[in-house]
Amino acid sequence: MAKQGKSPAKGDADARKVVASNKKARHDYHVEDTFEAGLVLQGTEVKSLRLGRATLADGFVDIDGGEAWLHGVNIPEYSQGSWTNHAAKRKRKLLLHKAEIEKIERKVSEKGHTVIPLSLYFVKGRAKVEIGLARGKKSWDKRQSIAEREFDREKQRELGRHLKGR
Repeated sequence: MAKQGKSPAKGDADARKVVASNKKARHDYHVEDTFEAGLVLQGTEVKSLRLGRATLADGFVDIDGGEAWLHGVNIPEYSQGSWTNHAAKRKRKLLLHKAEIEKIERKVSEKGHTVIPLSLYFVKGRAKVEIGLARGKKSWDKRQSIAEREFDREKQRELGRHLKGR
């Protein structure tokens, strides 16, 4: 008789497999809203991503003609690709709902807002990118964020020491 329920392999397929993340994004920007978008990719780009090769540091999103485009993301050429290899820094179309694109476009038209990629990952075998609607931080904001993070770390250390009885 067969077992009922999900098999472990099937549960793992639903998990996120993160390929790249933009660690400086949350340091340089106040992220106000996030969206998950699909990516239109070529075959060798998918193979390169599955090897964990991508850089989001210089990436940004542009809305053009009611479509969202991802610029500046570096997906290196697939090493075993032939003449079918892709350009490493080409612009890639993002798959978003029309209402999401309109919301992003309204916010970006306001002064100081931009859209940046936060992470690139696979879900159920499909390449997705998490984009964030963000506002740039000033240098004093960055210092304040660092100070708050250090204060929280010190608070956790003290709490740990107190619980251990030192």
